[in-house]
Amino acid sequence: MPPGPFLAPNPNVVVLLDAKSFPVLFDNSKVEKKDVFTGTFMPSTELTGGYRVLSYLDPSEPKHALLKQLMFFLLKSRRAHVISEFHASYKELFHALEANLAEAGKASFGDANDQAAFNFLSRSLFNSNPADTKLGLDGPKIVQKWVLFQIGPILRLGLPQFLEESTIRTFRLPFSLIKKDYQRLYDFFYESSGLVLDEAERLGITRDEACHNLLFATCFNSFGGMKLFFPNVLKWIGRAGVKLHARLAEEIRSAVRSGGGEISMAAMEKMPLMKSVVYEAFRIDPPVALQFGRAKRDLIIESHDHAFQVKEGEMLFGYQPFATKDPRIFERAEEFVGDRFVGEEGEKLLKHVLWSNGPETESPTLGNKQCAGKDFVTLVSRLFVVEFFLRYDSFEIQVG
Repeated sequence: MPPGPFLAPNPNVVVLLDAKSFPVLFDNSKVEKKDVFTGTFMPSTELTGGYRVLSYLDPSEPKHALLKQLMFFLLKSRRAHVISEFHASYKELFHALEANLAEAGKASFGDANDQAAFNFLSRSLFNSNPADTKLGLDGPKIVQKWVLFQIGPILRLGLPQFLEESTIRTFRLPFSLIKKDYQRLYDFFYESSGLVLDEAERLGITRDEACHNLLFATCFNSFGGMKLFFPNVLKWIGRAGVKLHARLAEEIRSAVRSGGGEISMAAMEKMPLMKSVVYEAFRIDPPVALQFGRAKRDLIIESHDHAFQVKEGEMLFGYQPFATKDPRIFERAEEFVGDRFVGEEGEKLLKHVLWSNGPETESPTLGNKQCAGKDFVTLVSRLFVVEFFLRYDSFEIQVG
């Protein structure tokens, strides 16, 4: 927890250490989610247009339901474009990687994935190709810089500790250093979001506040998730070896063939191993591992073996892998088991997959804090695995 001027009024932080205690973070009757998205540190709202955006709102606040409803509208209104735009964007990515492999004998997935993810989100959700706008290809780099300004005080940047403690953990990085870049992002989303901004006004949200929220949801939540999670998926599948690769390729290609040669929702429902592999990646290496909530009242929180008193106002902190690698729940919990969630018994374990700020077996609503894009993120993660194994039989990787 950051020291100095960033320290919260009540610095006590209670860490939840197993799968039984962790779900208290999802109980709105027991915990408050106001301004705890990044723990005891709250970034300056200058970085989000002066607004507390959806991720920092508690469900009890009136704006929470309105803004989440707007996110549902965005996803619903553009759902027909997701599969086709994903295919187009990641086809470009694979072509770029193949060209690099041919030229240099190796290719870096990270930067190529960043550009593909940003292009996909812009095209599928906003019908806008960044390369054809003033933003050009600068989106991913600007987003990364903007995110650093928000969560710098809780990151390790690899600098000597005394430097980090005396700089990013003591002083906020001034917004003025990124103001022009952020304005470029804002202008891109404002010009691309007419239909959604019209809906926002209908709901009683100003176009300006709506745009800052759309930018945050797309760039911090969605792009940030794809930036972190897709390399993790590739890492774990790559390490699993050729036998799993062969099974995935056969299942995916067979289902697509039987569906007329096109990738579709119906075809993906016939890929139980593929779906299990994605769930297992979410389990073992969730894209957002840290979750927080502040106790609304004095609580008794139970773990597998004990019960603990927590005082009103204390911060509850869950490091998700403590719950999703709980050996009381999962056999071989530290191993990546590709077919863990296949079959009736495997599906029973899905309630313990928690990456979306809620159980996999539940859905986001206006009244909870589960990720509004839960189904969208699951879909694009499945599409990534499907697109990959439609092209390649197997692969080898080096993890940086």
